[in-house]
Amino acid sequence: MIDHAHDLASVRDATDRLLTAAAKLDNASLAEPSRLPGWTRGHILAHLARNADALVNVLEGRPMYASGEARDADIERDAPRPLDVQLADLRACAARFQETEAAPADWSRTVELRNGVTDSASMVPFRRWGEVELHHVDLGIGYELEDVPAEFSQREIDFLTERYSGHPEVTSTRLTDGTRAWRTGRETTEPEITVSGPAPELLGWLAGRRDGSALTVAGGSLPALPPL
Repeated sequence: MIDHAHDLASVRDATDRLLTAAAKLDNASLAEPSRLPGWTRGHILAHLARNADALVNVLEGRPMYASGEARDADIERDAPRPLDVQLADLRACAARFQETEAAPADWSRTVELRNGVTDSASMVPFRRWGEVELHHVDLGIGYELEDVPAEFSQREIDFLTERYSGHPEVTSTRLTDGTRAWRTGRETTEPEITVSGPAPELLGWLAGRRDGSALTVAGGSLPALPPL
C-alpha cells in the first residue's frame, strides 16, 4: 500500500539533498554538460522546477504540460539562468508541490500525466521522488546510484520492471540482486534470461543510466530496453 505522507517526506528530504549539493556549484559549472545527452546541469535544474509545477497542475486537474513543445521550450528558456535564480526557483516550486500534496484530498482518485498515462494520485509523490533522485545523479556532482536510499532503489526497480512487464519488445527476463527477484518483459514460453547484480547496477540499467556491463547475464544477451 502506498504511504502518501511518507513518500512526500522522502521527496522533501531528497530535494534538500539536491539543493545543498547544487549550491556548491557556480555559474560556469552549471553551464557544463550533465550526464544526460544534450543537457547541461542548468537544463536539469530547470526541468526539475518545471516538473514540480507540472505535477501541481496534475493534482489540480489541469494538463501536466500545455504541450510537449511547450515543456521543452520552457526548459530551454530556463536552463541558462544563473545558479542563484535556478536554486530559488526550484526551492519555490518544490514548496508549492509540498503544499499541494499536503492539502486534504482524495488520494485514491485517478490523475492524468503526460501522453495519456494515468495513475493514482497517491503515486504522484513517488514519481516526483524518482525525478529528484535520478536527476541528482544525472548532475554528475558526486551523488551516485549507490548513494540513493535503499528503499527508493528497491521501489524504483519494482516500478520499472512493472513498466516493462508484458512489453513485446523486451525479452522475458528475471532480475535478481541476490536477495530479491523481479520479472519483466514479454509473456512467452521461451526460456528466461537472468540478469543479476547489485541493486544500483540493476536500477542504472533499467533507468537508462548505466549500460549493464557490470551485470551478470545468463541464458542469452542483455535485453535492449525501450526509452523511458
